[in-house]
Amino acid sequence: MKSGHVNVNQVRDLEGLLEREKAAIGALITLREPTKPMLTEAAATGFYESKDFPGRYPRLQILTIAELLAGKKLEYPTHRVETFAKAERKTKHEQEEMF
Repeated sequence: MKSGHVNVNQVRDLEGLLEREKAAIGALITLREPTKPMLTEAAATGFYESKDFPGRYPRLQILTIAELLAGKKLEYPTHRVETFAKAERKTKHEQEEMF
């Protein structure tokens, strides 16, 4: 998260951090609107794609606080995995009969 004046250097720093930490996706959250060079640099980082999750997601995303408050969200893969089988629903009477 960055407040105050932001510029393309913060985007480059975040890009370097993504590479160093081998992170799939990163986000710069700022109070001010990103500049055109910032958006260009972020777009140049490419997209994250996974064989496990369909879709392409920007590797470096820039969001403003105003956008977040308006409901905009980061783009990242989400996948709901059911790890347990659902139990058959029983009525209270059927449950009491079990005991």
